[in-house]
Amino acid sequence: MRTTGTYLTSTTLGEPVRTFVPHALPPSEPALQPDFFAQSNARAELALARLAAVSGLVPSIDWLLYSAVRKEALLTSQIEGTQATLVDLLNNEAGFAVSNTDDVQEVSNYLRAFRLVQDNLRDPAGLPLSVRLLCEAHRLLLDGARGTGKQPGALRQSQNWIGGTRPGNAVFVPPPAQQVPQLLADLERFIHHTASDEPTSLPALVKIALIHVQFETIHPFLDGNGRIGRLLIAALMEFWQLLPEPLLYLSGYLKMHQSEYYRRLSNVRLEGDWESWVTFFLEGVAEAAAEAERNIVAIASLVGQDRRRLVAATHASPASYRLFELLPMMPRFTIEQVRQKLQTTTPTATAAIKVLESLGIVAELTGQKKNRSYSYANYIDLLTR
Repeated sequence: MRTTGTYLTSTTLGEPVRTFVPHALPPSEPALQPDFFAQSNARAELALARLAAVSGLVPSIDWLLYSAVRKEALLTSQIEGTQATLVDLLNNEAGFAVSNTDDVQEVSNYLRAFRLVQDNLRDPAGLPLSVRLLCEAHRLLLDGARGTGKQPGALRQSQNWIGGTRPGNAVFVPPPAQQVPQLLADLERFIHHTASDEPTSLPALVKIALIHVQFETIHPFLDGNGRIGRLLIAALMEFWQLLPEPLLYLSGYLKMHQSEYYRRLSNVRLEGDWESWVTFFLEGVAEAAAEAERNIVAIASLVGQDRRRLVAATHASPASYRLFELLPMMPRFTIEQVRQKLQTTTPTATAAIKVLESLGIVAELTGQKKNRSYSYANYIDLLTR
């Protein structure tokens, strides 16, 4: 059996506790053998290539990103117990009232953190993929009432634990706080190691699988480790050019198989079973990519069908065409929001909405004569399946 770390005994909350300090990546004694992951990796890479290719079916990549990034934000937050739904998130973005504001804020914070990382990676003058950048993302993730006291943006200075009421009866106790900076420095070096021409080098997806476990094992923050660890997966996909845009929402697969997800992570630490985790991860990438591909085809079909109905309508106007093109990124809206987006008058905005409403493309939600709000309902139904 492979050993993936060592145990150190430290005193926490007045009792001795065994903390786990992982060995640096990659796995060794024995090293990972390509026979274990070659076929699964090939299937996952092919699924990602198909996903990138099929995204060309939709006139605007921004439409796809709008839904994909929000799905990932929602699902990764739900793994941690957040109860917000996609409709809650869309309502909040449209300025509509939502009841579970704290949960919605957590999802919105993930979106902000993800954008921060993506903007830095795409800016030549931005921060590289690094501990510093992840700390900046963590600061945004925990911004708000629930993050108070959780040291947003800072590596933990005290012992944390997973499961149980205290470290002494915990399911897992990560390394002591003083070990965290060096462990993260080692992880950062592994990410930026450039020996891709070595015969024994690992494929990018396999490295991402290893890095996710290592980050979760280090558990460098007092809160938000799971979400930052899954955000790191998406960041590495872009960093290593596996996907040109973040169209994959892997957290859907991880949420569906949540107990197995946690069990596989645990087995790496307890039994040194990197192989089973890597296989699980690669199968998840392939399945999530296929799901995203199916959703893109469905979105392209729905939008294309609705566009043809609009084009065939004799009462369609230039403003109604312009509004229709906005719907996939503004599926809940008010007349005033349409007026602002189209930079037009209220009567023109109202008339444009009425064209789409008469065709059954959008529907009014309130039943009121004033302060009316609207929904691209079929599109939202498609996203929430």
